[in-house]
Amino acid sequence: MRVTVERAALLRSLGHVHRVVERRNTIPILSNVLLRADESGLQLKATDLDIEVTETVPADVVDAGATTVPAHVIYDIVRKLPEGAQVSLETGSDSGQMTIRSGRSRFSLGALPEGDFPDLAAGELPHGFTLAAADLKRLIDKTQFAISTEETRYYLNGIYLHTLEAEGSLKMRAVATDGHRLARVEMEAPDGSRGMPGIIVPRKAVAEIQKLVDDGGDSVEIELSPAKIRLQFASGVTLISKLIDGTFPDYQRVIPTGNDKRLTVEREPFAKAVDRVSTISSERGRAVKLGLQEGRLALSVNNPDSGSATEELDVDYEAASLDIGFNARYLLDITSQLEGDTALFKLADPGSPTVIQDRDGAAALYVLMPMRV
Repeated sequence: MRVTVERAALLRSLGHVHRVVERRNTIPILSNVLLRADESGLQLKATDLDIEVTETVPADVVDAGATTVPAHVIYDIVRKLPEGAQVSLETGSDSGQMTIRSGRSRFSLGALPEGDFPDLAAGELPHGFTLAAADLKRLIDKTQFAISTEETRYYLNGIYLHTLEAEGSLKMRAVATDGHRLARVEMEAPDGSRGMPGIIVPRKAVAEIQKLVDDGGDSVEIELSPAKIRLQFASGVTLISKLIDGTFPDYQRVIPTGNDKRLTVEREPFAKAVDRVSTISSERGRAVKLGLQEGRLALSVNNPDSGSATEELDVDYEAASLDIGFNARYLLDITSQLEGDTALFKLADPGSPTVIQDRDGAAALYVLMPMRV
């Protein structure tokens, strides 16, 4: 194999694919990136057996061929080469080495044969549709902070993506929960998504999609089955991921519908006040108490080790007095996702979940469990 490629194109592509490669691998080939040169250019592929990312970059191919080399090493080499450089990749008849040349720099990397490289063949993907990149980004950005990291409840370790009939039209919903908070965002379902199975996209795939969608063009073609999903970005990157094999809980049951106490508060001053008083809270509990009276909200934190803090805000609240506690970090996570100038809290009592959204009927809705304070 002999191929020459621009450093900028190679670096961008290596940046996309090398992220899925784990730093520590018991299977040596999984530490490598597959490089395949043919008439279409230079194809790069990396996998951890759950996710596979592929991209082809323009290249001057003298001799077609393929090999695999350590992903993080080649990424670091190319990253440190000067801007504007041309990079030459070459393997001889002895495919155990690949030579990288650029200017006066020369590197030899140990290579493994491409025949050993696993192929995460997607198989039959019967459901397909196209999403605007901005819509996919929104579905992920508004929910991924609530993905659970608790491995025992593995079916919560991702975003649940599904369609359903609501308010007379077909909606696509993304939902994530860790048992303490729940994030749900919906949009009009794209053409072709009717009848798709409900799928759980795993946390690592979500993180990769989030990065790829930023420079992935205007639209994303999505194909899926109950077991796998393939995303084809307009930039030429393809991501295939296995899906979580589990049943997402009936999240509708935990979204309260009878919360009759309504608090409307200026979002930014509220978030800053929560952040200030939580400075006193213990790192473990981080509980902040909301004391509600007509037209007034008192935020308070008491920590036996370091002292106490209070702050008052003028708010729109006309119901009975209420004291309720929340995890300060969770409150800040949710308010940072809201888009409007105000936040609407629908409350019931100190022990019941609270609904938070921009306004009634907003596309994004959040549920937060209270804490004892």
